[in-house]
Formats: sequence, C-alpha cells, structure tokens
Amino acid sequence: MTHPFLSPIAPQVPQSLIARTRGLPIPRVALVNAGSVTAMTGLRDMATAGLARPVLVGDPVRIRQVAIEIGWDISDIPLIDAPGAGASSAAAALARAGEADAIMKGQVHTSTFLKGLLPSAAGLRAPGARCGHVFHMTRPGDDRPLLLTDAALNVAPDVATRKACLAHAVHLAHLVGIERPRAAILGATEDPIPSIANTGESRAIADWARDALPDADVAGPIALDLALSADAARIKGYDDPVAGAADILVAPAITTGNVLFKALAFGMGACAGGVVMGARVPILLTSRAQATPARLAAAALGMIVAAGGPTP
Repeated sequence: MTHPFLSPIAPQVPQSLIARTRGLPIPRVALVNAGSVTAMTGLRDMATAGLARPVLVGDPVRIRQVAIEIGWDISDIPLIDAPGAGASSAAAALARAGEADAIMKGQVHTSTFLKGLLPSAAGLRAPGARCGHVFHMTRPGDDRPLLLTDAALNVAPDVATRKACLAHAVHLAHLVGIERPRAAILGATEDPIPSIANTGESRAIADWARDALPDADVAGPIALDLALSADAARIKGYDDPVAGAADILVAPAITTGNVLFKALAFGMGACAGGVVMGARVPILLTSRAQATPARLAAAALGMIVAAGGPTP
C-alpha cells in the first residue's frame, strides 16, 4: 500500500530545461564505476536524448556484461579500464586533460566517488574554491524551477560555504533563465536568535549578498512558509521581495536540505535534477532511487553548466 503522503504522480522532465540545451555542445560525460544496469541505462537514455556523449570508466568486463544485458552497443564508446576506487581518480584525470566535460556517479558510494574528485590533489578545484550541490526542482505540470542547496554534499556548511552555495545557485538560476533570482536563506524564524546559531549566520549571508550578488534578491533568515507563501508573509507582516516568491532555497545543513528535497520529490512528484558546481566540470550525483526524468534533468543541467562556465 502506498503511503498517503507519497505522490502517485510520476515526475516529468521540465521541457523548458531541455529547451535550454538546444544548440549547446553535447558534453562528454564520464560515468564512474559504470558497471551497473541503472547507471548505464541512465547514461544511455541521456545519450539517446542528445544530452551526453558517454565515456565509460570502470571494470571493462563488467561494463561489457551490463551493455549486453541492456542491449546497448558500446563498441564506439570510449572505455577506460579503472576498476574500484580508482575510477573517480581516472575520471578526474580525463577532466584535467580536457577529455571529459562532466562526471557522473555510477555504481559507487557517494563518499568514495567524491574523494577522487574534490580534494585539491584531484586538480578539479581552483585554490580556495568551495563546491556546492544544487537541485533544480519542478513539480508536474509546471516548469518553474525551485533551486535547492545543499542537500547532498556539504554536511554542516559554515558561512563561507553557504555563501559559495548561494553564489552557485544564483549562477545556475541565471543560466536557466531567471534574470533576477530571489533567494531565501532558510531558518526556523525570520529574526536572528542567539540560541539558533544559523539564524544569525543567515542574516550575515544575506547582508553579504547585497554587494556580492547584485543580480539577486536575498533574504535571511527566513522560514519556509514565508519563502513560499505570499499569504503567510501577508498575515505575518513580512515585507520583502523574496516573500512568497523564492526561486532559491539555501538550507542550513544537509539534513534540512535532504529532507526537503525528498519531501518535494516523493511527496509532490517533483522532478529533481542535481549538479555539483564549483569544480572544473559539473559533477552529476544521481541516486539509484531517481527515475529517468530526474536523470535527464541532471544531464540537461550538466550540459548547461558545462557550456556556461564556472561560477563568477
């Protein structure tokens, strides 16, 4: 029996996002530890949709077995022999050499996957650069996106990391056509409270953004109801351009972001395409539980980010 709080509506690929990929270069996507049915089927679907040129990284024997299993002819696809934990490092080397434009998670734990990509030794981050994960979320029948950071990468981000996450989200918003995004730095209340440290931090981030991100409206701290509901903002007397109209939600910690992402995805049937930004190439963190629409949305984001360049 389906839980009553789970949506029976299947996610839909936002066509406005797919439309933004038209005319862009198709990125070479390196699939790390490619030997799984789910991961390879997802990359094959991306390639069929014109959103990726596959590069398969992992155990060649296993990759060829899976290709036969899913009926995918990979005879003309680059195959990099790098089994186990070395696959991420091999993908990083491809990106450094200009032979991969994006990197995608395959049959590998997220922590293992990222350990080969994000440390300074991997050569994918500029000195001092911070990476952040951004979800592009749309609900069925409505292509207006809600961007959410960080629900998958930074566990307990400090102020500097949340500033970087906000900057990544604003950059992505511009890339997908939101000229002046409205960003909500989430908190349990709209007033800084000493007993809730992240509320004061949220105010500091919002103050910083006025000069650092002049092409965005940023409010914080702001509770979720005020960020999404104009009625709640009116009743509570909260007057701000972001109130009831947020395009971006910045979570204070990964638990908040992850719960919010899953509530929207599984409770509303939202399509959630995700991308890690801040590295030399976009990094696609797809989940085994995500269906094809989310994978295609992630591929489209990878294509758009790869063409749009690094966060300013």
